[in-house]
Amino acid sequence: MHIRELNIKEFENFVENNPLGNHNQSFNYALLMAENGYDYELIGYVDEYNRIYAASLILIKKINYLFKYGYAPKGFIIDYFNKKLLKEFTDDLIIYYKKKHLVFIKINPEIAICEINPKTKEKEYNCNIEVKDNLLDLGYVKLKDNLYFESMIPKYNGIVNLKDFDLKKLNKNTRNKIKRAETKGLKIEIADRSGIDILYNFVKRKRDKNAFYYKDYYNVFSKSNNIDLFLVSLNTHYFLLNAKSSYEQELEINNKLNTKLIENQNTKKLNLKMNSDRKLLSYKNDVLEATRKNSENSKIYIAGALVIKYKNRINIVMSGFDTHYKRFNPNYFLHYHILEYYKKYYDFADLNGMTGDFSKNNPYHGLNEFKLGFKPKVYEFIGEYDLKINPAIYNSMVNSGKLAKIFNKTDIKK
Repeated sequence: MHIRELNIKEFENFVENNPLGNHNQSFNYALLMAENGYDYELIGYVDEYNRIYAASLILIKKINYLFKYGYAPKGFIIDYFNKKLLKEFTDDLIIYYKKKHLVFIKINPEIAICEINPKTKEKEYNCNIEVKDNLLDLGYVKLKDNLYFESMIPKYNGIVNLKDFDLKKLNKNTRNKIKRAETKGLKIEIADRSGIDILYNFVKRKRDKNAFYYKDYYNVFSKSNNIDLFLVSLNTHYFLLNAKSSYEQELEINNKLNTKLIENQNTKKLNLKMNSDRKLLSYKNDVLEATRKNSENSKIYIAGALVIKYKNRINIVMSGFDTHYKRFNPNYFLHYHILEYYKKYYDFADLNGMTGDFSKNNPYHGLNEFKLGFKPKVYEFIGEYDLKINPAIYNSMVNSGKLAKIFNKTDIKK
């Protein structure tokens, strides 16, 4: 067998019909990355009858004027359990790309090696752990396991089974926040490319990408109808009606509690009254803000997300919200309605990244708890590996810290 470049149709057919096929290993993703400084090749491992046994998008970027590195996003599309095939492909890959002056190829296969118990946070490993040994035996360099978001893609992920998705099955806190959001006059819509600028305002402080990157993302994947842009807006008229109603209802409760306290004061009644006072103040502020916003008669967007559709799953690749409206729980509203929208047509939803640290001291504890509230299955994936193409240059770059500088990532919050 030998390596050769595949045409688009050959590549897409192979990837789409393979269990490991994903949108990061697609021609659309190649086009996206080409707009962001990478060259790319679509390669296949074929026999004398032109039958394809493995394939991969290889993104290529210069290290300096002499050398380059390659990146196979979410790994090669190959049977990692077939040791003979994996070895032959790896050996031929080294020969093929050494001629093209690549120093190494980075991979991060989408292979889940364990499921994390949502209650105990203990890891339950599966047979995929064998792939780690297969890669190490062939000389792949296992990179550091990161708990947070230091790697090219998150090592931990939450996957929601859409066929079983139901509001009643969600975490109690999540259910309550979704229900409260429904009373605030929030509306969700599918927007066109012009909505990217709105969405970007919600994520620019926590992402290291500019608005053009997300516009490219939308442009590339929209040509094949594989992307949707969701925006959440505040219906100020509906918000005003609900705010007034909530205020009036709570005022009635507050007056009754006040009467009871006068008749007989105790700690329980006092706590209820204080809690009602807080709610009343919050509802009063809502009425004031809703009155002002409604008089301006303008549409206010407060959250949004980009969703990729590929095979039998969706991937919420990016989302954000206006922190000024955090009390309206727009992110809960947004994610719930996205999952509800797709559950008729797709099997799974990828929540796109969690951390492996489930302690309360984790700086991303809020992010983890938010996603866990939607009752996903949490998986740890196999992680990142480098395949040395030119060992001498690779080792020199590692020892000098050159590679660390190339892949140094700001710890971006999702």
